[in-house]
Order: sequence, then structure tokens, then C-alpha cells
Amino acid sequence: MTVSSSANEKSAAPVLNETARAKVNLTLRVVGRRTDGFHDLESVVAFADCADGLTLTGGANLSLVTGGPRAPECGETADNLVLKAARLLGASVANLAVGDFRLDKHLPVAAGIGGGSADAAAALRLLAKANGIDLGDPRLLEAARQTGADVPVCVRSEACVMTGVGESLQPLTLPVMPAVLVNPRVPVATKDVFAALGLRNGELHVGVSDVIEAIVWPDAAASMDDWLAMLADGTNDLEAPAIRVQPVIGDVLAALRATGARLSRMSGSGATCFAIFSTDADARAAAQALQLKHPRWWVHAGALG
Repeated sequence: MTVSSSANEKSAAPVLNETARAKVNLTLRVVGRRTDGFHDLESVVAFADCADGLTLTGGANLSLVTGGPRAPECGETADNLVLKAARLLGASVANLAVGDFRLDKHLPVAAGIGGGSADAAAALRLLAKANGIDLGDPRLLEAARQTGADVPVCVRSEACVMTGVGESLQPLTLPVMPAVLVNPRVPVATKDVFAALGLRNGELHVGVSDVIEAIVWPDAAASMDDWLAMLADGTNDLEAPAIRVQPVIGDVLAALRATGARLSRMSGSGATCFAIFSTDADARAAAQALQLKHPRWWVHAGALG
């Protein structure tokens, strides 16, 4: 990859900042497994108010330093999706201005909330700023797609319906929903969950009529009650296989449902689960009770939207 510094060598290097918000799958339907081995999905995706932070300081070389409470969970820096996304973009953008990334890691890893994907997406947004690239640029979108299935939706970081292998995005207007996220601090590998689902190449997981029939989601004026009624009819098809891989996910869901939440479900391939409440106060009270009872769990009270 050919790189160049985005700053004059005689002046201070510019520092750009981005927030990498957690992605939450409110629904996740596995349509089937394609002949190439990838899975076609349909998912209503929201974003939470908990996040990692990423900065880019302009420089001649591409590098990454990790910090923050979850940094020890990030693994080898060379394998980080931030660097993968940057290298993929650099392969298609000549003389891409890069520099030094610093990741402030707060979200749990391998958790079903797109932590690594959100970090990679934040890196692409930072590089877009540094290089005057539009976020809709096909080169950036292709780099996002090649980095990972959740990266395109995290680049946008807005509520949408995600279909295909993550490349097709239909924007949605969601109301702000008070919520609690819980992760039992047990990593779950996505490949293990899909293996437990057990679809063969070319096999559908839903009926033909379900594939043909398009769901009409609530419009921009819909209330939280309207959305919850619609979401309650949905599912996460990976929930049952994920519980087989890590039974503690069932314990998390049981604990959330015992709080009186209006909707509880697993996000992504787990192990993070979410619960939606009527008010912020209800969400905070539930989070406090869960943290007291399960002090080793990661618990966040906030909002989805």
C-alpha cells in the first residue's frame, strides 16, 4: 500500500476522533446458506450509546495502539480489524493519507455487538475525513464489505434493515428506546454459532413464502409501542445455537426477563443480550439489580436508536 502523510512535516500532526458505537440486532433472521458458504441474513439493526473511541493522528506510516479497560481482550494488534480496514482501503485509494490510530477499548470482544466491526468502521470514517473521501464512495464501501459482514452497517452507524451478507442497508427511523445490555464476559466465536446452526451450502433456513414476502416496518411516526409490537413477532435465529455453544446465554436471558423488560433477546451471535424498558428509570433499576446479583457480568444501561 502506498501512503503519504496528511500533515505538513513542519506543523503539528492533525488528530481526528470518531466514536465506534455498539451495534445491536433487534431481530436476526437467517434466510439460508449460500453456495459460497456465506449466510444470507435479514436483521433490524439499532445502535447503542456505549462505544469505543478511535483517534487518528496524521503520519507517514500506518500503526495502531490499543488502550482502555478492554484492551487486553483485543488480541494481536496485527490482526485488528482497524488495520485490516485501513489496508483494504489503501489497496484501492492511491497515496492514501494514513497515520497512527489509537483505540480506546470499552466494548467486550466477540460479543455479538459488533465491537471490532464498529472499530473498523470508525477507522474508515477517519480515513475518509483525512482524505476527503465520501462515505458513499464505492472504494470505501468495498473495503468495509471485505473487512467483515457487520462493517458496512457500522460505517453508517444508524438504524436500518440489513440484508444479504450485510451489504444491503435500508434506513429506518427508530424511536429512542431505554435498554440494558448484558454480556457474561464469555467470548463466543461467530463461526461456532453458525456451525451449531448446521446449514449446508445452498440450504434455506426459512420457507419460500417467507423469502418472497417482504416485511413492512413501521414508519417514521411510529411509537415505541408500535415498534415493540412488531419486534416481538421477530426472532434471533442464532439464539438457540448460541445457547448450545455457551449455555450461560440462557442464564442472561432468564435474568433479563425476570426484570419485567418489555422485550429481551440476544444480539448477533452472542453472548450479549439486550432488554428494552418503558422508561430510563426502569432500565437503570434493572441494570443495578443485575450488576449486584452478577458482579462479573458487563452491564450497561442506556438507550437504543
